[in-house]
Amino acid sequence: MKRRNTGPDGLVIVDKPAGFTSHDVVAKLRGMARTRRVGHAGTLDPMATGVLVIGVERATKLLGHLALTEKEYVGTVRLGQSSLTDDAQGEITATTPAHGLDRAAVDAGVAKLTGAIQQVPSQVSAIKINGVRSYKRVRDGESVEIPARPVTVSSFQVHSVHETETDEGSPVTDLLVSVVCSSGTYIRALARDLGADLGVGGHLTALRRTRVGPYRLDQARTLEQLQERVDDAEGDGLPVMPLAEAAGAAFTRWDVSAQEVRLLSNGVRVPLPPAARRNPGTPIAAFAPDGTFLALVEDRAGRARSLAVFTG
Repeated sequence: MKRRNTGPDGLVIVDKPAGFTSHDVVAKLRGMARTRRVGHAGTLDPMATGVLVIGVERATKLLGHLALTEKEYVGTVRLGQSSLTDDAQGEITATTPAHGLDRAAVDAGVAKLTGAIQQVPSQVSAIKINGVRSYKRVRDGESVEIPARPVTVSSFQVHSVHETETDEGSPVTDLLVSVVCSSGTYIRALARDLGADLGVGGHLTALRRTRVGPYRLDQARTLEQLQERVDDAEGDGLPVMPLAEAAGAAFTRWDVSAQEVRLLSNGVRVPLPPAARRNPGTPIAAFAPDGTFLALVEDRAGRARSLAVFTG
């Protein structure tokens, strides 16, 4: 049976505005695409802006795999104040004068938070504890303990140090930072832990995601720009990155023969060539001879096991 064409089919790279939840953006895109089949790859907090990868129609099957890719951020860490949420949206819980900090101590603290580390996520996060979101437990007055989890911070750099004061006159120090990290890393937890290491407390006051896997900020469009394209009577509606282009950018490409297409379509685990196995543990995008994106597969003992099929 032929697939019913219900709307655009691909990825949309959105420049998320501040104040919007990731779900808010999904709701906007559902209206623009005129379909309920819309999702996102990796949540951004309401305070944060920048790259949010949205999948429309069949591209939603890519999202779980894209969510696991490396991410890049720029942000501002304020040293001298701690907050309930580890960012600027939460109540300030402690203030400590933070002028005259030793730059060597700051760099040493950053170094401790770089590489493969164990990180305790913010209490006010979407992590579930016994089936209930952590933030809901905190808002209900519970004391929450979230176990540390392994994350990888490939790069954590301080680009500038600026001493300033809060509106109440408390001396604080703002750091402009950039971070490259694995999925599941909380940048606000890095701010919290750096401040704790320096003995003055810390929280995140601004955050912008500049990359998710291969998708960068220069590819992103604002919600206003997307709506203009949808409203353009002479345009093609919501602009999406086609499935083949999206998969080719994010995953190792494997060009299969016509015979292998038939075998894969029938569930046969086709042997993978060495070139397709060069990134162990990551999905592989299989393409037909005519360039059609067939499926995401994984390496199982040298053979292709289907993760998601995109034909039919």
